[in-house]
Amino acid sequence: MQTKIAKIGLKKIGFWLLLAVIIIYLAFPFYWAVNSSLKTQAQLQMTPGTFVPRDPDTMEISVFLGNYKAIFQNGEFLRGIVNSTIVATATTLLALVTGSFAAFALGKLRFRGRKPALYMILAMTMFPQVTVLTGLYAVITTLGLDAIFSMILAYMLFTLPFTTWVLTSFFKDLPKEIMESAQVDGATPFQTFRLILLPLTAPALVTTGLLAFIAAWNEYLFALTFTSIDPEARTIPVAINYFTGVVARQEPFGETMAAAVFVTIPVVLLVLIFQKRIIAGLTSGAVKG
Repeated sequence: MQTKIAKIGLKKIGFWLLLAVIIIYLAFPFYWAVNSSLKTQAQLQMTPGTFVPRDPDTMEISVFLGNYKAIFQNGEFLRGIVNSTIVATATTLLALVTGSFAAFALGKLRFRGRKPALYMILAMTMFPQVTVLTGLYAVITTLGLDAIFSMILAYMLFTLPFTTWVLTSFFKDLPKEIMESAQVDGATPFQTFRLILLPLTAPALVTTGLLAFIAAWNEYLFALTFTSIDPEARTIPVAINYFTGVVARQEPFGETMAAAVFVTIPVVLLVLIFQKRIIAGLTSGAVKG
């Protein structure tokens, strides 16, 4: 009996140790970014590096907020925030609107070619972004499209298939009796979709919408390419890449870390605000019966 209790205790200890290692592994890069953003150039050059900002001479804790002040005085960074907000929000809304219509048709309606369409959508998520970048850039430059509009269209290539595929599974899981009852009451298919089925998929909409927003907010390759001839349209990842620093020929590591920390805050806040719906969206349909 004691041996069994000891084994259970060892398993619990091992579980918590493993959990602690995973948490440290995931959280340490963000902690180090925050730590580096609160250091001066002299503090960043200290060897070995310190886990908290310390004065190079006295080794006392010394927090420096100048990096955050510098990024808010950087016009390119502020413009990048506005551009990223426009692009990520528009991409998310378009992906959810278009994806929910497509998911409703693929999940609840019966028509010829439904399965091939689903497999085609799934196949589109497997193509690396770089494979379509050159051709897409040639089309956009030929048509003379605006850089921000071009990024929204490009981001739809990898957010819309994912959104449609995930939402389709949620619409499939909704009981068919709901649609039958709505039809008996005289509701059209669109009214059934808009007034009954769509509210029931709110957790899935929040989950997929948040993932689409994060993907568009963090995207770098398309943004760098499409804004190469239009610097005014640079999004945050590209704007951070072009940081030059306050001092000439200085690598602005502290400012870069401060910018990285700041642009992570909106995503963290969105996750905290919608965490209940995200969990519901991720676990919906996991248990049957």
